[in-house]
Amino acid sequence: MNIVKTITPKGFIATVLAIAILAGCKKSDHTDYNSPAYRINESEKLVIPSSVDIATQFPGNTTRVLTLYAQGVQKYKAQAKAGSFPVTYEWVFVAPQAALYDASNKIVGTHSAGPNWELSPQDSLFAQHFAPAKTAAAADANSIDWLLLMPKSGKTPTGVFANVAYIQRIATSGGKAPSVLPTRADETAEVPYTAIYRFTQKK
Repeated sequence: MNIVKTITPKGFIATVLAIAILAGCKKSDHTDYNSPAYRINESEKLVIPSSVDIATQFPGNTTRVLTLYAQGVQKYKAQAKAGSFPVTYEWVFVAPQAALYDASNKIVGTHSAGPNWELSPQDSLFAQHFAPAKTAAAADANSIDWLLLMPKSGKTPTGVFANVAYIQRIATSGGKAPSVLPTRADETAEVPYTAIYRFTQKK
């Protein structure tokens, strides 16, 4: 015997709504929360600490030139602690090594020792700290500080970076030196990290 189940208009509407909700959930499951595009977009919602906020530190008209997402490592090496006997070691920072992504998830350049950001031989920027340094601790104790930097003296920014006056490192994740100290002089460490870099010029 065949049984035919009748769906009332009210029941039909409820079924359609349920399917729509499930479809919406399924769609959201495909959002890549670790993608450069997502991270760059979310970084625009962040509250920037005053110590690394351009508007607070240097009031005036500015405009953002570029925002990039970095994914790579922070490199460290062992160094003998000054005055320690018997000799003990600590981690000292060496350099970053990361790929740079734009808001379309495309790799557009590299971040390396200097610190340097390079999109091509014609698009390059070296930076240095202000004196005193402008930093802010990341919310996560295992993540490297947020920074406000300036172009490096004697190194003229080129190409897209030509007029950049301020560089911010924000939204950091990871990158801090290992908590376990080295025991030999030849030890090195590469700690994964991500960050958002903002490049801003004066109007």
